[in-house]
Amino acid sequence: MKQSNRKATSAPTATSPSLQRGLAILELLSRYPTGRTISEVAIELGLPGASVFRLGVSLEQLGYVDRDPSSKRFTLTNRFLRLGQPAGADRSLSECAIEPMRMVRRATGETTQLCCLVDTDMVIVEQLISTQPFKYSAEIGARCPLYSCAPGKAIAAFLPREDLDAVLLRLKLKRFTSTTITSKAELRQSLEDTRRTGFAVDRAEGMLGIHCVAAPILDHHGAAIAAITIAGPANRIHEDEFEAIAKIVKKAAQMTSEAFHI
Repeated sequence: MKQSNRKATSAPTATSPSLQRGLAILELLSRYPTGRTISEVAIELGLPGASVFRLGVSLEQLGYVDRDPSSKRFTLTNRFLRLGQPAGADRSLSECAIEPMRMVRRATGETTQLCCLVDTDMVIVEQLISTQPFKYSAEIGARCPLYSCAPGKAIAAFLPREDLDAVLLRLKLKRFTSTTITSKAELRQSLEDTRRTGFAVDRAEGMLGIHCVAAPILDHHGAAIAAITIAGPANRIHEDEFEAIAKIVKKAAQMTSEAFHI
């Protein structure tokens, strides 16, 4: 039998160690919200300090990381959050939400946020700070478990059933305050209530003294892609005002959905 002289071809392999190292740095920083120094990154990844410095500077120039001038720690920026936002036909979700969010802040005077779900966490992707002298605020990119905040519950309640089941399977419940939901049966009931009313509330479940009211931004299938919420001191956001506030927040969520063309 005559043998072929052609060599067998194999699947292409990765040939960019710099790219691999850069991605490894970004993945490491994603686990440390307060950041890591060059030496810490080098030790944890087993990389030369000079390589970490060079890649860190490149990532900073591209806008993916910041480096604090005093602590010298690298931290992720919110650029990945922007990349991960759903994209409409003409404008980003943040662009579509900003005017409705301003309407909410004018009506309530409270901090207004746009949030998305990342795995089992709610993540803040846009924020307008309260006009009140004493105000609640958080960093863009801040995360909290979906079950302990209104926007997280608002999104989860309107996920497709199979997606919600998968999220709940991965969820680990931890108590933060006396009102935190700590059982999945209780959480499912809360999500059913949210789906029925069209809005979710947070009765100081994630942070003492902070109340939230949120509504989901829905696509044309009725599934949530994000949520708009207000957050502020419980002595200003009273439980007997939740429904009135919800009407305002629901209107803003609907305006965002229409502007986003989903």
